[in-house]
Amino acid sequence: MGLRINDTVPDFTAETDQGTITFHDWIGDSWAILFSHPKDFTPVCTTEFSVVAQLGDEWSKRNTKVIGVSVDGVEDHKKWKKDIEEYGKAAPGFPIIADDGLAVSKAFDMLPAEAYLPDGRTPADSATVRSVFIIGPDKQLKLSMTYPMTVGRNFAEILRALDGLQMTAKGVATPANWVPGEDVIIPPTVSNEEAKAKFGEFETIFPYLRKVKAPE
Repeated sequence: MGLRINDTVPDFTAETDQGTITFHDWIGDSWAILFSHPKDFTPVCTTEFSVVAQLGDEWSKRNTKVIGVSVDGVEDHKKWKKDIEEYGKAAPGFPIIADDGLAVSKAFDMLPAEAYLPDGRTPADSATVRSVFIIGPDKQLKLSMTYPMTVGRNFAEILRALDGLQMTAKGVATPANWVPGEDVIIPPTVSNEEAKAKFGEFETIFPYLRKVKAPE
């Protein structure tokens, strides 16, 4: 069974290009995003990690740590980062997990338990390792998404989703296409009296759909 929303994510100890980490300790009191990749030196993933590097300030603003995982080793990660920086014109300051034993990929249900990679492995051997996991400070999974190898991930959407998750942690919900600064939704489980006491004035569109200014 794969990880579900609000499951506590697996803890693990792994080697990265920045040294050994224990995942839960590494997350600490931050939010975290784990980006998985099927192999180093692949074209789509190089463009993606370049964008992750360019967004370094945005992750910091949101108290969010990012970490990559690829099925290659530490030395390949270090070499690949040179290409990432050259392409994106931004230093990739985040670590990349060396998951050459597939332990992390299997723990996060990206590969079958019996999977192994042959010598001369290709991206196709680990094609399912193309996922994004957003994890809260409580170490619980808040959101996951998986893409095919041919479609680059939309990091504007990942940032928007992270903003939405951090907003809904304040006891509200967000409507379709919500971006910071727009009104949010009062959950149906909150009565009108409770809503007024907690949020002040709000707009009732339907009895079950009430909007209010986003809390600070």
